[in-house]
Amino acid sequence: MANGTSALGLDLSGFYSQKFDKVGTTVFASYNLGSPYDPADIGFTAIPEFDRFTLNPKLFWYAGERTEMMLGLNAVLEDRLGGNIDYVKGETVDNPYFEANETERISTQFGIKHGFGDRSQLEFKNSFSFFDRNIQIPDYTFSGYQRSSFSELNYSPSSDVMEWVFGMNLWTEYFDHAQENDISALDYSYQIFGVFAQNMWTMDETLSLETGLRADFHSDHGAMVLPRLSVLYEPNSALTFRLGGGLGYKTPTVFTEEAERLQFRSVLPINAANVDLERSIGGNFDINYKWVPLPGMTMSINTLFFYTKISDPLMLELNEGGSYEFQQPGGYIDTRGAEINLKIKYGDFKLFTGYTHANVIQHVGGTTTDFPLVAKHRLNNVLMFEKEENLWVGLEAYYYSPQELGSGGTGQSYWILGLMSEKKLGEKFSVFLNFENFLDARQTRFGPIYTGNIGNPQFLDIYAPVDGFVINGGFKVRL
Repeated sequence: MANGTSALGLDLSGFYSQKFDKVGTTVFASYNLGSPYDPADIGFTAIPEFDRFTLNPKLFWYAGERTEMMLGLNAVLEDRLGGNIDYVKGETVDNPYFEANETERISTQFGIKHGFGDRSQLEFKNSFSFFDRNIQIPDYTFSGYQRSSFSELNYSPSSDVMEWVFGMNLWTEYFDHAQENDISALDYSYQIFGVFAQNMWTMDETLSLETGLRADFHSDHGAMVLPRLSVLYEPNSALTFRLGGGLGYKTPTVFTEEAERLQFRSVLPINAANVDLERSIGGNFDINYKWVPLPGMTMSINTLFFYTKISDPLMLELNEGGSYEFQQPGGYIDTRGAEINLKIKYGDFKLFTGYTHANVIQHVGGTTTDFPLVAKHRLNNVLMFEKEENLWVGLEAYYYSPQELGSGGTGQSYWILGLMSEKKLGEKFSVFLNFENFLDARQTRFGPIYTGNIGNPQFLDIYAPVDGFVINGGFKVRL
């Protein structure tokens, strides 16, 4: 596939697969090029200059009718440079502001599974990840490397009415911050060993129950027990009800969106003894109904209600010494919401429309505030025309309501409209053309996105697109 954009971007990708008796392979490779792009003409890149290479080969071995093994490698290399657009283009600029990112991510993939008869299977899977990163701004450089791994062994017996999965797994995480001052280095490491069991019980034709229980043993924070439950009731082929919920947690790390905005400058390391896990509880209930109102027409509607609560959220605060420190002031963040999705199919037309309401509230220090950068109301609409798997034309429209900003202000609401199309020319060739955000919704049209001057900008919260209207098109070839 080849794809070019009006913002002078280029995407090239290819996929190959083949099976030779007991051995098979797949290979995915891609190259992505971005050119510096400033549609608002404010002197800063909305799209940075970047080069990205991706390679993902996999090898499959079918040792027997019941034994299969997979070995793979995934590599992503990227260089990214944004900031003052004249500087990014290679021009001479006095005291330019820029942000340069160099990342190298390599991960291994391994899996083997063996079946015992038709009712049970033993599986082992493993992955190692190597992630190196370097961030540079005019007078500061952040660099480090991360090593992580995941291993799991599970056994899954089943019967006509019941399916089980028993297993254990191990996560390891290690980060080394490459800087001379060991006191302020953001180094950390931890290991998590877990055991789990889950069950799917088909009680009868209308009712099924899924339960799960896992116990994790964290090297820094001790043991956690995490149950979950899901009940599915299907009184007939047109109507289903589902009720579910469970517990979860997140390990505190320095890699948060707030620290990323600072390029981790003046961010203090986390002392595992002074913070706890971010613990969560959540539940949801949904109803799905399908019907045929007219000959040739099908409709379905899904209504989902959800609630989540995160206790002891980790927050990045500026302390008296001028450094940023991760703290847990207590309190919680809860989300109450509902989502409604409607699908209609009539002839060659398909309509997908949905509404999402998310009320995310932060309760900290006796005060209650809206969580920033969350649209309480969202609309998602896609109208598709498909003619005999030969021609596709789609119109999409997305609405975002005003969002609370970290500064205490409120952003503007906006719509994003797009038009997508694809046409097959023969069995092995197709062309496509897309008009993305053709109303040119951009935050730079609503107001400034930074304060200060172009050499030392202080960027504001970004809640809307900054790249605006972009056309992209290309072709696909099947060899």
